[in-house]
Amino acid sequence: MQVRNLMTSNPACCTPDTPLKDVAAMMLRCDCGEIPVVDNRNSMRPIGVITDRDITIRVVAEGRNPFDMKTSDCMSQPCITVSQDASIMDCIRLLEEHQIRRIPVVDEQGRCCGIVSQADIARRIDHHAAEVLKEVSMPAEAHRHKQ
Repeated sequence: MQVRNLMTSNPACCTPDTPLKDVAAMMLRCDCGEIPVVDNRNSMRPIGVITDRDITIRVVAEGRNPFDMKTSDCMSQPCITVSQDASIMDCIRLLEEHQIRRIPVVDEQGRCCGIVSQADIARRIDHHAAEVLKEVSMPAEAHRHKQ
């Protein structure tokens, strides 16, 4: 099975200049915890992501005013992506390797065309792949002890 078969198509995206308030509203409206950050609305090339955790840890926990900030102030970079033509196992390997829970999907031109979450995969895969997915969620400290 390919990534295109389980990704959420046409995810909400923002640019580095998008106000954090607007990003939070997108997350609420789309019921998601991550928004891909694209260089601009024409090229739609992912350059990072912004998560609810980014906003909480990098802004709120530091006592900064989110209403005075924009996406570029707290987004995560670099942007790890997966091709829509990649296999689900390749996608899982990327999630595990980079210890991430969601990954933007790109088309042949490198444009953001979707997003895949652990939950998307968990709903569609077999038991073996579920074990691999479990590894993605393991804290980095636990990975060091396993080796």
